[in-house]
Amino acid sequence: MKNILRIITLTLVFALTACKHQSKDEEVHLQNLTDTETVTDDKISKNVFTDSYGDKLEATLNETKNTIIVRFDGKTYEMKKSDELPEYTATNPDYQYSDIRGEVTFLRKGYNMVLFHHKKDKQDSNTKMASY
Repeated sequence: MKNILRIITLTLVFALTACKHQSKDEEVHLQNLTDTETVTDDKISKNVFTDSYGDKLEATLNETKNTIIVRFDGKTYEMKKSDELPEYTATNPDYQYSDIRGEVTFLRKGYNMVLFHHKKDKQDSNTKMASY
């Protein structure tokens, strides 16, 4: 009988302390969706290059922000355009991407190691040579 009385007392004490909460729910204010973010029209181009070994490199160029995202060998690298280097060259602290006259090179800077190299075929050029 004492055990039943203790269980009932503990249950009542627990129920009374657990129910002490604010009866009014807090109001949630939602932000206006038009004020949160404006969409900009970036000029983006995407190219996929294949080297002589069959490796593929995907380069997504954002000309508005002067950035490039390179996807190679299952990894993604983001780089910023470098104005000091020739034509289109982008770098980050570890890697460098360059596209100079159709010759695409992706290298690791600290080790001077070329990871990917693609050269535009001469058959693709529109110039004609005159023969005499």
